[in-house]
Amino acid sequence: MNVTDLARQLRVPPQRLLQVLPEFGFDIGARAVKVDDRVAQQIQREWRRIKFVLEDREKKEKEKQKELEKEARLQSGATVKISGRITVKDLAVVLDVPLNKLILELMKNGILATQNEFLDRDTAAIVAGEMGYTVEHEEKKIEDTSTAHTATLEKILEEKSEVRAPVIVVMGHVDHGKTKLLDAVRRTNVMESEAGGITQHIGAYQVMWTNPKTKEKRPITFIDTPGHEAFTVMRSRGAKVADIAILVVAADDGVKPQTIEAINIAKAAKLPMLVAINKIDKEGADPNRTRTDLSQHGVISDEWGGDVPMVEISAKFDKNIDKLLDTLLLVADMHDAEIRANPTRAAAGTVIEAHVDKGEGPVATLLVQAGTLKVNDPLVVNGEIYGKVRAMKNYRGENILEAGPSCPVRILGFKVAPQMGDVLDVGGVGQATLIDIKSKRTQQSGAEQRPVSSSSETPEEERKFMNVIVKADTLGSLEAIIGSLEKIKNDEVAVKVVGKGLGNVGPDDVSLAETTQGILFGFNVTPTPIAAGMIQEKNINYRPYKVIYDLFDYVKEELEKLLNPEVVTTELGNFKVVAIFRTEKNLMILGGRVEQGKLVKDAKVRVKRKGEFIGIGKIGALQASKQAVNEVPEGTECGLQYDGKLRVEIGDVLEAYREEKKEKKLVLS
Repeated sequence: MNVTDLARQLRVPPQRLLQVLPEFGFDIGARAVKVDDRVAQQIQREWRRIKFVLEDREKKEKEKQKELEKEARLQSGATVKISGRITVKDLAVVLDVPLNKLILELMKNGILATQNEFLDRDTAAIVAGEMGYTVEHEEKKIEDTSTAHTATLEKILEEKSEVRAPVIVVMGHVDHGKTKLLDAVRRTNVMESEAGGITQHIGAYQVMWTNPKTKEKRPITFIDTPGHEAFTVMRSRGAKVADIAILVVAADDGVKPQTIEAINIAKAAKLPMLVAINKIDKEGADPNRTRTDLSQHGVISDEWGGDVPMVEISAKFDKNIDKLLDTLLLVADMHDAEIRANPTRAAAGTVIEAHVDKGEGPVATLLVQAGTLKVNDPLVVNGEIYGKVRAMKNYRGENILEAGPSCPVRILGFKVAPQMGDVLDVGGVGQATLIDIKSKRTQQSGAEQRPVSSSSETPEEERKFMNVIVKADTLGSLEAIIGSLEKIKNDEVAVKVVGKGLGNVGPDDVSLAETTQGILFGFNVTPTPIAAGMIQEKNINYRPYKVIYDLFDYVKEELEKLLNPEVVTTELGNFKVVAIFRTEKNLMILGGRVEQGKLVKDAKVRVKRKGEFIGIGKIGALQASKQAVNEVPEGTECGLQYDGKLRVEIGDVLEAYREEKKEKKLVLS
């Protein structure tokens, strides 16, 4: 056979073929034109192994070269400036690297992008940093509109003329009894309406507390924040609009991670704090131990010389609830100068929850913090007109015509749902602009997509992605779910949110799930009739949930299925070949000495020649002192049967090892 024909079949240049063959025992001559047919067949059989060795060597050389280039850039102090969004093509020019090399680098980071696609600044900076460049931060004066409107609200709240109801935020670890406490205060049962007994939205309620002794009636506004770890952002927003924080700690459970987080949020917001030590009726309850645990985090009881009142309660049996509220109003009186507002100005406040109702459309819960909100007032949110107040309801669902300071109201009349934390300022209508309804609805409809990297297109050694599409009933829940899903990742697997939206699952969401081979999640929403038919017809993996941690548990289980089994390699010993007794097809009988460790029958072996790895094989049989054995210890001369295609030579070293596959569990990074 002609060498050129053989090279064409093996898809390698002829000169390269002649160059590498001698290294693997096929010395046919550096200028050979023809090769014996039988030798050619042997080369074809061995080429897969040869190619593996060459590619492995080439890969190591490229990685070494890449590290050298990176080190050179770091030492030379190479810097680049990336000011904002940039296309992949332009980034390649900025970094002075070939376009295909940059695209490969992006793929290694889980980003599948063409040369004309845009990258955000943070992504571009990370890639540049991994290539050894120092990224200079260009200072750009970009006005943060949300910060500007928050500052405006703070100025409005400085107009303190009349005493208003204190706004109380109830915080604490999941299942420590926050909602049960509110039940006891409001004499309602909100908890049963929450899936799994866990509060999943921010709720605001106003109650009229009558002092049992003086019969004085005083209004108190409560904000119930979720305790599950997914709702960190929602809890922090809840604290920003409050005057006083009630920290609920279970006497039988003590201080937990979210308890500590709630303490930090309250301290950062500079909120006066009151601790409700709950569940004192339960077996194992130890209020003093709870006080001790809290003191280690800077929350010291006033009974112990600190400044934080602590009241032992049982929300389940209504024990000491009156004492808690009396203490709460006492704390409010101590901060009387701060808990004031001007009720005569145009209304201003903060959105604490928003969602799209099937019958009522976009709806938001707002806490009025200053002024009085009236029906037909314009809804000016962050300097944009979202509509006007068509109707207002209190927490009982009763229609009201106006809402003063510290009053939580459910507002109908938004053309699109606002975001949690957005600022309402009716007085700013003169400078406000009309909202771009189409743009806002597009953002919330589920049309937003992200670059998709399917596991089939990703090299085996790279991270595998599970594509998901999330639809939720409220913006708060959607934000919490997306944020938590993006944190579920490790070096091998991760979640990629390829679509998200507010409201019921529609046909576009199903089509996106089909295109991306993603899992479609619905949180407290249902598919439209058309979408339900498509889900069944196209066999889409649709998962409806009402409890957020059930959704996360499912995602973690699915990610574990994507993990490659862990291969545990146990090194056994080294054997030096000193004699070759017989050579057959895929089998050799070798003699030598165990120089280190031990040899075990059926173990795998790496073949090394002059210190370099050239192939693998297996120990088929062992013989010592003319007896068949299963194991040969260090320092013993023996014979062995080598099973493998590679031809072993005298002087080669066989490294024996054992491999075991072990199922992996997801360990988050």
